[in-house]
Amino acid sequence: MNHRTTLISGGLLLGLAAAASAAGKPLSDLVSTEKRKATVELAQRLARAPEPAPLPGDLIQPFNPPNFDQPDPEELRAAAAAAAKAGVAPPPLPGPGGAAVAQPARPVGDRDILETIAAQIRPSGMLHPTGKSARLTFGRKTVEIGGRFTVTNPGNGQEYELELVAIEPPTFTLRYRNEEITRPIKSGK
Repeated sequence: MNHRTTLISGGLLLGLAAAASAAGKPLSDLVSTEKRKATVELAQRLARAPEPAPLPGDLIQPFNPPNFDQPDPEELRAAAAAAAKAGVAPPPLPGPGGAAVAQPARPVGDRDILETIAAQIRPSGMLHPTGKSARLTFGRKTVEIGGRFTVTNPGNGQEYELELVAIEPPTFTLRYRNEEITRPIKSGK
């Protein structure tokens, strides 16, 4: 019995020691407040974007050079040659001081270009041969679905390559780059 009381009293002592250490100040996984404050201040200082140095006033801007909006002389010569070939009056030349005389606005994006050109395309008819896909006729030229053809814009003389995407009577669909437009099939008359 003496041995038993010794074991119980030893167990009690160990239990009391464990309870005493548990009742004391617990250890934390967090860093002290002072250390955290210093880390936050350093992070805020590093994350702040530095102020850029001011640019000199006489710096030439590479993305907006002077006279950038003026027409290229080579383009003007090409437009005049195309107008002469078509028998149309040449486009106006730049006015005094290099300022361009008002010209009609050119289409800006692919969609505008496609809408401008498609309005001028008038197929003369449609063929549907047996066993083959439908085709549009433009005078003597025929274009099948998936076929590409070149159209000249009379406004600026530039050529554009269009693709015939679909023919679903009474309409056909054209594609220029990533833009598509559907137009009615009308007689070219």
